[in-house]
Amino acid sequence: MLSKEKLSRINELAKKSKNEGLTKEEKKEQKKLREEYLKAFRKNFKRQLDSIEIVD
Repeated sequence: MLSKEKLSRINELAKKSKNEGLTKEEKKEQKKLREEYLKAFRKNFKRQLDSIEIVD
C-alpha cells in the first residue's frame, strides 16, 4: 500500500480542492497520487480475490 505521507498528501489536496481550488501543478500531483493509490488498491484487491477458495 502507499506510505502514510502519500495518503496524507492525497487527503490534503482533496481538502484544499474543495475549499479553495488547486493550481495546475497540484492537480497534476493529485492525479499522479490517485493513480498510484488505485494501482496499489487494485493489486491488493486482486491478491485477496486470488486467495479466496470456494468450498462446497
